[in-house]
Amino acid sequence: MPAKRKSVDRPLVGGIGISNPQRVIDEASGTTKVEVAEYYLAVADWLMPHLTGRPLSIVRAPEGIGGESFFQRHCGRLKMPHMRTLPKDLDPKHARLIQADDITAVIEAAQMGTVEFHTWNARSDRIERPDRVIFDLDPDPALPWSRMVEATELTLALLEELGLQAFLKTSGGRGMHVVVPIERRHDWDCARSFAQGVTQRLGRQNPERIACKMGAQNRVGRIFVDYLRNQRGASTVAAYSVRARPGLGVSLPVSLDEVRQLDGADQWRLDNVRAYLGERGTDPWAEYGSTRQRLGRDMLEQLRADG
Repeated sequence: MPAKRKSVDRPLVGGIGISNPQRVIDEASGTTKVEVAEYYLAVADWLMPHLTGRPLSIVRAPEGIGGESFFQRHCGRLKMPHMRTLPKDLDPKHARLIQADDITAVIEAAQMGTVEFHTWNARSDRIERPDRVIFDLDPDPALPWSRMVEATELTLALLEELGLQAFLKTSGGRGMHVVVPIERRHDWDCARSFAQGVTQRLGRQNPERIACKMGAQNRVGRIFVDYLRNQRGASTVAAYSVRARPGLGVSLPVSLDEVRQLDGADQWRLDNVRAYLGERGTDPWAEYGSTRQRLGRDMLEQLRADG
């Protein structure tokens, strides 16, 4: 939807005036600040189910992604009246967490220079009970995309062996996110232990392909599977969020067949993803909202067994 003019200097996008609308956010693509806001308004129907109800972190790049960026979990001094501030007792040692429950809050954040939106693995109404487990597959940059496809297939195969259905999305950068929706009955320790067990099992079974430990030296020639996204307070870039990287890749839900056909995790970008979404037939995450699974004790015991 094109921006409506409020004035020469502040066009309206979704009812929010955008200052410095022609400021270039990404030199590689020439994308401007107002175009970032317009993108989020255009994908609102896809984006908002992944933001609503979840504590949020934002990545701001007020002067563009070539300048200084800020990772924020709180409003701080920013004036964002449409952004919901959550009760203090949800995170008592820090400032109030924030949550975007409507697209106006998202556009308001974009007006403040926000490029990325990250969400917790739990909803704020039951913050001690995560409703998903995420595996972040992050490759050695020198590896071909075929190795990422292989790592994705290996992760899915192990989860299927455990009786779990998973959903895929590109990171919008170099890697893939494997997302397992779960019932809100497990605590953070259980979710983290399960994710760690899956990762370690993958590493034992595929030591030349999968790395379980952080550090660039451990990732050489391998895919690092990060399970630490599953601890309290951690967040992961939301589906349909732009990434603050040259080209402005988008984290996009995809099927395994699509993963096999991609050139890379940043193939879909702000400048081409809307056309793709307009032509896409089946939503690969159509069953995500209705899928709830338990992490049984037998799963944890099975993961501890040698692969």
